[in-house]
Order: sequence, then structure tokens, then C-alpha cells
Amino acid sequence: MDIANLIVRRDPSDIVSCSAGDRVRDAVKLLAERRIGALPVIRAGQVAGIFSERDVLYRLADEGAFCLEREVGEVMTAPAVTIPPSATAHEALALMTRRRIRHLPVMDEGRMIGFISIGDIVKGRLDEITAEAEQMRQYIQTA
Repeated sequence: MDIANLIVRRDPSDIVSCSAGDRVRDAVKLLAERRIGALPVIRAGQVAGIFSERDVLYRLADEGAFCLEREVGEVMTAPAVTIPPSATAHEALALMTRRRIRHLPVMDEGRMIGFISIGDIVKGRLDEITAEAEQMRQYIQTA
């Protein structure tokens, strides 16, 4: 399974993101409202970094509530680690494990065409395994 298959039915315009100039407070509210763990951060039309729950947690621990008034661009993880749509799910998982991250922008020719999480990859793999098991059951029943 490649990453392109994970995002094939997704519209890139549906990617929830924030701007580097947004306040951390507003980005946190967006994470909570959408029940998501991270946002790609956009600056000048490009992916500048990733803003995640971990970024908030680390800053709160260091600075307290003051960090909520900072700009996302000051606290995000940058540069963003990205992946092409041609990468396999295994390659994406290996990258996530090595870099200790949970989200990846999917980039094609300098443009973000998707945003995946480790959960997306796990779900894709489970769907694949379920389909394979069903095919085996049907094969055995007809043999």
C-alpha cells in the first residue's frame, strides 16, 4: 500500500491547517474542535512546520499559560518532515518511528496534497488485512 492510496478519496482543500501568524490559543481551539492531534502550519503558501499537541504540552511546561499568546510559528516543529505520495506505508511508518512523529504532510511537486497520521496508516493496513482474509475465505470455500 502506498500513501497515494490512503489519500486518493481526500480533497486537499479539506486539510485543516493554520497560519504561522495565528495565536497558539486559536490553534489549540481548532485542534480541540476538530478532535485532531496536529495541524500543518502554512507560511507564504508553503508548509513551514507542524503544530501538534506535543508542541503545546512542551511550551506549557516551560512557559505556562503565556505560551498561548505566542504565534504558532514560534512554537511549531520546523521544518516539517514530509513524504511523497509514492512512498509506501512501511516507509512512512519507519520515518515516523525514526523521527518520533505522528503526522506527515504528503507533498507532490512542492504542494501539499494530503496530511496523514499514524492512525491513517494503521487503518489502511487493517483494511488491507481484512480484505485479504476475506479473499482467502472465499477461495477456500470455492476450492
